[in-house]
Amino acid sequence: MLELVASGIENDRESDEVLPVSQNDLLARVAEGDKEAFGQLYDEIAPRVLGLIRRLLRDSAQSEEVAQEVFLEIWQTATRYDANKGGASTWILTMAHRRAVDRVRSSQSTRVRDTRIGIRDFPTEYDSVAESVEVRLESERVQQALLRLTELQRQAISLAYYGGYSNSEVAEMLKVPIGTVKTRLRDGMIRLRDELGVAS
Repeated sequence: MLELVASGIENDRESDEVLPVSQNDLLARVAEGDKEAFGQLYDEIAPRVLGLIRRLLRDSAQSEEVAQEVFLEIWQTATRYDANKGGASTWILTMAHRRAVDRVRSSQSTRVRDTRIGIRDFPTEYDSVAESVEVRLESERVQQALLRLTELQRQAISLAYYGGYSNSEVAEMLKVPIGTVKTRLRDGMIRLRDELGVAS
């Protein structure tokens, strides 16, 4: 009789044993807000998620950060999981892959931006002698080109551009109508451009 009771107790214990739950079922329970199911799912798949991310990022700290983002996304979007479209692990690993690739792209664009800023801010060597020689030669070219203008054009340009006078002031100084000054300036500048070989 005792053996029968003991046997019955043993059978009850076997029926109380926890049967393994599929990741699909766990994810379905996570979608319902089951924290215990989330913990179990995490324990089962976290090593694979982290391994995948590490292979892509090759940086432990960033990999752990991205893995945390993945599990947060799982918790927040588990309701979107559709078992008819694939297994839970495929859904989770696809999410992890996408997040890792996004992080790689973000890091690359940050490096490119920082490099551009570094190049832009890098002081270029300044050759003051070469600069002053170039300015002097350019100035001589302009002076030579000015000599090939008519006297009236040269006067108008010299007063307006070198003297800083307005068109009306130049007209008053040369005792000509303002329209004449504008015509002389326009014609003179066109000729100057031609003399200097500057495209208009």
